[in-house]
Amino acid sequence: MRFDFRTVRRLTRLNIGLMIYGLGLAMIVEAEIGLPPWDVFAQGISIQLGITYGIASVIVSALVLLAWIPLKVKPGIGSILNAILIGLWSDVFIPQIPKIDNYLGNLAMFLIGMVIVATATGIYITSYLGSGPRDGLMIGTQKLLGWPLWQIRTMYEVLVLVIGWLMGGQVREGTLIFAVCIGVLMQVSLRFFKYDESKKII
Repeated sequence: MRFDFRTVRRLTRLNIGLMIYGLGLAMIVEAEIGLPPWDVFAQGISIQLGITYGIASVIVSALVLLAWIPLKVKPGIGSILNAILIGLWSDVFIPQIPKIDNYLGNLAMFLIGMVIVATATGIYITSYLGSGPRDGLMIGTQKLLGWPLWQIRTMYEVLVLVIGWLMGGQVREGTLIFAVCIGVLMQVSLRFFKYDESKKII
């Protein structure tokens, strides 16, 4: 990757997207009405190891990147920064999120956080600097097994959801809301930011 103005602009876009994603994720965590499957897994690890949610998230992403090796998937700089920065940014924002004592307020915070996560995904993906760790895992496994991508995603998400729940991660209505809504929200975000499939790298 050449270090020129275009590269700096793409790196800036990537880092802004990851920072905003960390904010949205912090809101989802602090709403306390359930987490997405991979975040249930990270929260379970944080509980068991006595570490922050953000550090646990970085550990999960690092393990997923290690799984890329036997799948012969090569990370881009965006993949590595994604693995590190989202968790760190979430740890920065979590203490700043105000505690809300009523359910409707927490539900609203969860929904806003979900929209922010989808928007941030559109921002960082359109930097075209590499897939997120989980996306690369799905793609690599799909190439290895030849299964439909939705089956592979379901397999991994059910697995990490169950393991995370057994470790104490929070599975509630928010988990279902996220599963139902995030795909549509991300599609809207990618269209808004004019995502071009031909420019992506794994």
